[in-house]
Amino acid sequence: MKLKILRADPAGNITLFVLDPVEREKRAEVAARLMDMPEFKAEQVGFVCPPQEGGDGRMEMMGGEFCGNATRAFGALLAREKGELSKVRVETSGCDHIVTVDVDREAGTARTEMPLPQSVVSAQVDGCRGLLVHLGGIAHLVVEGVEPNLAFFQRAEPLFQNIEGLDAYGVIFLEGGRMTPLVKVPATDTLVWEGSCGSGSLAAAVAQSQGEDDGEFTREYIQPAGVVRATVVRLGGAAAATYIGGPVELGPEIQVELENLKQ
Repeated sequence: MKLKILRADPAGNITLFVLDPVEREKRAEVAARLMDMPEFKAEQVGFVCPPQEGGDGRMEMMGGEFCGNATRAFGALLAREKGELSKVRVETSGCDHIVTVDVDREAGTARTEMPLPQSVVSAQVDGCRGLLVHLGGIAHLVVEGVEPNLAFFQRAEPLFQNIEGLDAYGVIFLEGGRMTPLVKVPATDTLVWEGSCGSGSLAAAVAQSQGEDDGEFTREYIQPAGVVRATVVRLGGAAAATYIGGPVELGPEIQVELENLKQ
């Protein structure tokens, strides 16, 4: 199978967009094969699809999850394709409504609307207290002062089993202004120490803005491969609007061949 793809770099969260149609049942294998190609250093794969709801374009992630970084990277791609637009409307998996992506091509940045948190609850793992932020199709446990490690993630995993409809989940390790995300997508059986995580950045901002006065709460989270700016607008003690933004780099369209795909 020959496929046209494009490599995007939203704040180090390397994403491959598959530009040709791929049947849903083949996407997990296609994603796994692409992520195994060392030259791309990809952390995730998104599939470009025809719009269904009147958006400027549609993108579906490899496990049907929502990804903020991929969404804003796809928005930047759409803006470029449609004549350097500054604003595009994106349909994406894991989100039940069209989201707006603001693109600044001169600055090389893109900012996307994000889903509002469905719940924020206290949780404890190994005596370490954190906040479990549920953003719809994805949820994150945000902990501070815990050394990033796989064993802690594995002990935290049962917290996510009781949340229905999750396409992905992760643990966000915070230390000061630094953040290390470890994210799992069960449908593709992938567990990745991500270069940066958009939804994780938002979860961190939601967690850290709990109890803050109404208004705009903004933080820049320094991650292993980039910086993501997360914003929570609070009104009446709750999150009324949420955004993430940061740099996006788009590579050229290239073609790859995947042999012996399972039928």
